[in-house]
Amino acid sequence: MGLEFVFDNGQTPLNEEEKEGLLIKSITTQGELDEHEQLNIEKAVQWIMGLKLKKDRILTEDFIKALHKQMLGKVWRWAGEFRRSEKNIGVKWINISIALRTLLDDTNFWIENETFPPDEIAICFKHRLVNIHCFPNGNGRHSRIMADIIIESIFEKNIFPWNNSNMVKANETRAEYIRSIREADKGNIEHLIDFARTS
Repeated sequence: MGLEFVFDNGQTPLNEEEKEGLLIKSITTQGELDEHEQLNIEKAVQWIMGLKLKKDRILTEDFIKALHKQMLGKVWRWAGEFRRSEKNIGVKWINISIALRTLLDDTNFWIENETFPPDEIAICFKHRLVNIHCFPNGNGRHSRIMADIIIESIFEKNIFPWNNSNMVKANETRAEYIRSIREADKGNIEHLIDFARTS
């Protein structure tokens, strides 16, 4: 069974629940929201480029929250704060900090012991982070930027091209990304690594 997407021109109106926490009241459609979020994320990437990041700073709850706030803090009131409700994916919200601590400890171990190659460490981190689903929204984009930071700042390798897509639009690239995530859920991380490294 394949993934099905409804293609639109970004004019789908946001419902009241989707607007909860929006800082820019003039945003009324999904297209406008995507545009504002993308502008905010581009500023966050500039912020990252101005930092000298080391492993001991990157692999912390504080940095994970700070990055999310930089990415979406001009658009959403809750940016940088862990969710406080259940979603259809992710760990129970009360377990977010514990699951994240385990992931950070595991990742430190992988790096220190060279358990996996650098790409695999960064993508395994990304996959587990998105499955924890720390925030109400933006988890996919946040986890991809975290993988880029890990591969570039810790391993001094080029960031991932991610098929030259931000995966916001419902198209075949996003469908392939979701298929790769689902393969990783089954224990096969190679598809997701290949997707991340494809330009």
